[in-house]
Amino acid sequence: MVTEQLMTSYDVVVIGGGAAGLSGALTLARARRSVLVIDGGAPRNAPAEGVHGLLALDGIPPAELLERGRADARRYGAHVVTGEVTDAKRVGGDVGSGHDGDGGDGWFEVTTADGRTVRARRLLVATGLTDELPDVAGLRDRWGRDVLHCPYCHGWEVRDQAIGVLASGPMAMHQVLLLRQWSDDITFFLHTNPEPSDEEAEQLAARGIRVVRGEVAALEVADDRLTGLRLADGTVVERQALVVGPRMAARADFLAGLGLRPAEHPAGIGVYVPTEAGGRTEVPGVWAAGNVIDPAAQVGAAAAAGAGAAVQINAELVAEDTGRAVAEHRAALQPAHARR
Repeated sequence: MVTEQLMTSYDVVVIGGGAAGLSGALTLARARRSVLVIDGGAPRNAPAEGVHGLLALDGIPPAELLERGRADARRYGAHVVTGEVTDAKRVGGDVGSGHDGDGGDGWFEVTTADGRTVRARRLLVATGLTDELPDVAGLRDRWGRDVLHCPYCHGWEVRDQAIGVLASGPMAMHQVLLLRQWSDDITFFLHTNPEPSDEEAEQLAARGIRVVRGEVAALEVADDRLTGLRLADGTVVERQALVVGPRMAARADFLAGLGLRPAEHPAGIGVYVPTEAGGRTEVPGVWAAGNVIDPAAQVGAAAAAGAGAAVQINAELVAEDTGRAVAEHRAALQPAHARR
């Protein structure tokens, strides 16, 4: 974490400084809450040239979007720092108990890699995820350039090109049929996936999608551009872009101290942090938003989820503050001898 002077405690600590975290922080800061954002500094979309499908900001470079977001949050008083959270735990009593936090009652303690700690009444987890890619030589180097995963994010940029779809999980069939919307030159590389069912084979044939069998060994690149895929038997199939569905893993190991662990996603695409609608986790006082709970969320959806969780967090804090104020008001109205 940077050496910026921080307070010892905050209303909310936001863990993660992407679209979801910064949107949540902005909403909370505008609600006059004390907010700290701890940003790991490794955004998932960093390799991409631009963020697409984001209203009024289509094509903005990811780094510029985040810098604007940090500036917005800071404008309203939020602290935004770079650091890696390594542990989070509850300190003292239950969240929502009405305690004011003295002695640690009802608070969380967050620890960073450099040993610093801060306390928070609530946590908003927005750490996103990591993409686990198939073991194909050269694939990671092209990730976010001409090797893509989301047609809604980057399909327009590769429209009408010769596109390959590398089967890499249970959503491969859905993905290859989806890509047919952007180009009529689609090749489906089965790689290590099983043969399509009879129904799937009929769908592929009806849509004019070529099926290539055999494991893909490497990407072929010339002049810093993808030119094709080389199979294990040496065959090269020319392609200009490749779409891959990675296995997606929520960045949430630091939550183990709270008893909150990622679960296997129902769609079989990786692990995520399950929440109720609105982002409330099973641990009272801990909320989550963005790709850590919804691997398929685009930037706009992640930002909206962060704002939505922030609204609910603030409402919960208002209720807690009101309960405490009522208790203090009643105590003040009691006769002096009753307060002894």
